[in-house]
Amino acid sequence: RRSEANLPMKIHFTGIGKMGLPMAGHLAAAGHALTVSDPCDERCELAQEQGLAVASDASAAMAAADAVFSSLPHDAALRTVAAQVAVAARPGTIYVDTSTVSMQASADAAQALEGKGLAYLRTAVSGNNKMAEAAQLTVLASGPRTAYDQVLPLLQTLGPNHFYLGEAEQARLMKLLVNLMIAQTSAMLAEALTLGRKGGLDWLAMWEVLTTSAVASPIVKAKSEQLSRRDFTPTFTVEQMIKDLDLILAAGAASNVPLMQTAMTQKLMHAAVVQGNGLDDYAAIIKVLERGAGLNPKL
Repeated sequence: RRSEANLPMKIHFTGIGKMGLPMAGHLAAAGHALTVSDPCDERCELAQEQGLAVASDASAAMAAADAVFSSLPHDAALRTVAAQVAVAARPGTIYVDTSTVSMQASADAAQALEGKGLAYLRTAVSGNNKMAEAAQLTVLASGPRTAYDQVLPLLQTLGPNHFYLGEAEQARLMKLLVNLMIAQTSAMLAEALTLGRKGGLDWLAMWEVLTTSAVASPIVKAKSEQLSRRDFTPTFTVEQMIKDLDLILAAGAASNVPLMQTAMTQKLMHAAVVQGNGLDDYAAIIKVLERGAGLNPKL
């Protein structure tokens, strides 16, 4: 096994979707021996086009790896992959999962890996696919501190900001907190912009003021580039946000924390799906508020 964190490592990355593929690319570009796998043939073909080595046998690739990374779409996928890692990986291997999943599914993964001699790091990443491509993700990590220290050089290839939050599921919860505030920001913008439009304010003028005012948070500034043009091309879809809001509300229920505003935002997201905007950017709840106010969502 490699004992020095700065030495090239053998890495297998499973789950090369819109987030996973650029993350895998950064690890390969840093000089590590990388293989990838994904159940979708199209993603594997795209990885090959980008010069990445696709493993013909994911379990064999895991068995040869010093670290196994995953970027997965939901709880069930994490449970499946964690079980595969538990069987295939050698003792001493570090399993690094970057998915947004529930704390319960993450705890179930930890249980599956327990007693196998494997270190399990929960390394949720905050940012969209464009930020992943630009290596500008924020990494929220929890799990064994020694494993975190060992793979920190790998995590540094993904983005400039890294936070170690504890030994267990703290990273999962912190990611849900961040996404709660992102979702609530979209709801806040929807109400404010709809009120402004109904009162006769110019759409571009509103964005100019908002992005230079006291409410000009980084997420507001980031969204303004697209939304000032009424461009709802997704960086993260309404349907994806509903999945995260489900996780957030479940965490609230488990801790007896009433998340009433978040529940209302979830209802707005569901309304966007009903109105045909489920695959648009999650900011499309602006259109829901506009329709409710009698405005045409097509300026």
